[in-house]
Amino acid sequence: MTYILGLNISHADTSAAIFNDTNLIAAAEEERYTRIKHEINFPLNAIRFCLAKAKINISQVNYITLNSKPLNSIFRKIFFFLLNPKSYPLFLQSILNIKNKLSIADFLCQLDGKNNFTGKVRYYDHHLSHLASSFYYSPFKKSVNFSIDGFGDFTSCSWGVAKNSILKIDGKIFFPHSLGIFYQAITQYLGFKNYGDEYKVMGLSSYGKPIYTKLISNLVNYKKKLNFELNLKYFSHYNKKIISINENKSPFFFNLYSIELIKLLGPERKKKEEITQRHKDIAKSTQTVFENVFFNLLNDLYDKYKIPNLNLSGGCAMNSVANGKIISNTNFKNIYISSNPGDAGGSIGSALCFLNEINKKKTTTTKMFKDPLPYLGDFFSNDEIESAINQYKLKNIFEVKKLDNRQLFIYVANLISNSNIIGWFQGSMEWGPRALGNRSILADPRNSKIKELLNLKIKKRENFRPFAPSIIYEHMDKWFEKKCPVPYMSEVYKIKENKRALVPAVTHIDGTGRLQTVTKANGRFYSLLKAFYKKTKVPIILNTSFNENEPIVRTPEEAIECYLRTKMDVLVMQDWIIKRI
Repeated sequence: MTYILGLNISHADTSAAIFNDTNLIAAAEEERYTRIKHEINFPLNAIRFCLAKAKINISQVNYITLNSKPLNSIFRKIFFFLLNPKSYPLFLQSILNIKNKLSIADFLCQLDGKNNFTGKVRYYDHHLSHLASSFYYSPFKKSVNFSIDGFGDFTSCSWGVAKNSILKIDGKIFFPHSLGIFYQAITQYLGFKNYGDEYKVMGLSSYGKPIYTKLISNLVNYKKKLNFELNLKYFSHYNKKIISINENKSPFFFNLYSIELIKLLGPERKKKEEITQRHKDIAKSTQTVFENVFFNLLNDLYDKYKIPNLNLSGGCAMNSVANGKIISNTNFKNIYISSNPGDAGGSIGSALCFLNEINKKKTTTTKMFKDPLPYLGDFFSNDEIESAINQYKLKNIFEVKKLDNRQLFIYVANLISNSNIIGWFQGSMEWGPRALGNRSILADPRNSKIKELLNLKIKKRENFRPFAPSIIYEHMDKWFEKKCPVPYMSEVYKIKENKRALVPAVTHIDGTGRLQTVTKANGRFYSLLKAFYKKTKVPIILNTSFNENEPIVRTPEEAIECYLRTKMDVLVMQDWIIKRI
C-alpha cells in the first residue's frame, strides 16, 4: 500500500490531495480553512485534513509530489534576466520560490510534533501536472491535451498527446508571453484589482460591444504555428516583482500593465468608480481578442494532431464563455475540463504523473484512473450539525426541525418554488472553485427579481454578475443548445429561445447560462432537482456558491454565520432545516 500526497505550493490557491495507490481519497484547498481567498501560504490545514481522511500521519506518506519542477528552464530564466536588468527583483523572487519548493521538509515539520516525513519528494513540471489533472480523468483514450494559464515554471502554455497512457509535452510558450497575463492586466485596468477577478470581466463582457477589438489587438500578436507574443510595451510583469500580500492576507498583484495601455485606451477605471458602457465595451473587446487567439491556438492544435477530443486545463480553462464556443469555432468535437483546472488542481495532477510513472509497465491503452466525483472535502454528520445548531442557540430564534430524505426534498422544493432563498449544505465539500450542489445557495430560476436580491442583499456584489442554472441532465437538450454533459459549470451555452422567459433569473443578458448538468451521481442535489421539477415542470434550480465575499463555507458553523449575516430565508444542513419565523 502506497500513500502519495500531492501538493500545490508557492502559487495562489495552495492545496493538498492524497492517494492510496491509485485511489483518490481526499483533496482540499487551503483557503477553505484559513478563510483567506486564494490562499498562498503552505497548505498545512489541507494536508492535515487529507491525512485525517486517510487515517494516517505524515510518517506513513511514502511520496510527496509537487506541481513544479524548480530547475525547469533554468538556463532560459538566467538568459532572460541577464538581457533584462530591470527584472532583477523578479529574479530574486524566482530564486526564493525555488528555495521554498526544495525546502519542503522545513514546512512539513510544522505539521506534527511527534511524526516526521521520511519518504521521498518528486517534482513534476507545472504544466505537465495541469495536463495530467485533466487527461488521466478524461473519458478519452486518445486526445489533445492543452494547458493555458498565467505562468508556472516559466511557461504559460503547453500541449501534447499521450501514447499508451504516457503523457508528453510537445510544445510550450514561455515567459513573458501569456494570455492569462493579458486578461488579468485588462481586468486590473477595468478596476477589478483582486486576484481572480477575471470572471467579472467575463460577466461584464455580455453587456458590451466589441468596438475596441482593433485597439486591444495591439496587445497580443498571433504569429501562427502555435505561437503568440505580447506587445511588452503595454505590460510591466516582466521587469518587476508583481505579487505581494494585501491587508486581508490574500495574494495581491501589482498592476501588470504599463502607462502605454492608458495612452492606448484612455483613463483606467478606479476601483469604486461607476461602470459605464465604455467599460462594458472594453470587457467585450478583451473577451473577443482572448477568444481569437485561443481559437487560433486550438485550430492549430487540431491541424497538428487531427484528434477530435480536447482536454483543457490551467487557469484560462476557467474562461467558461470561451469554452462554450470551442466546438462551434474549432474542429474539436468533445471537451473535458476537470472540476479544478487551475493551480489548486495541480496537486492532484502531480500525483497522477507519479502514479502513472510507477504503473506504466502495467498499462497499455487502458486508463487506470476513473473521473472521481468532485465531493472530496470535509463531511459533517447530522449529530455534528445539531451540535452547531445548539452552540448558536438557533432553536431559540428560528423554526428548527429535522426531516427524512423524502420529506426533505419535497419540503425544500416547495420553499424554492415560493421564492425562498436556501442555503444548501450537504455531504462532502466540493473540490474546485464551483459550488456543485453540496455547498450552494439555491433559488427559483423563474423569479426575475431573485438575481437582484441575491447580488445586493446576500452575495453583496456587482449587479451585472450572472447566476448558474443547474439542470437535470436528461432534460438538457430541451433547454440548452448543448447535448453533452457539463458537470462542473465549465462552459457557457445558449438557453433555447423559447425557454428563456421561463427562467429569467439564470438567463444572462445575451441569452446564455453557465450550466451544470446534474445526474444521480450528484446524490441529494439530484433528488432535490427532481422534486422541484415535479412541482414546477422546470428541471432547473439557480445555483451559486454558499459564501458572501469569502471562500465557500466548509463547516456548519461557517454556514450558520453566513446565514445570520445575510437575508437567506432558510438554511438546510443535511436533514436539519433552520427557517426564519
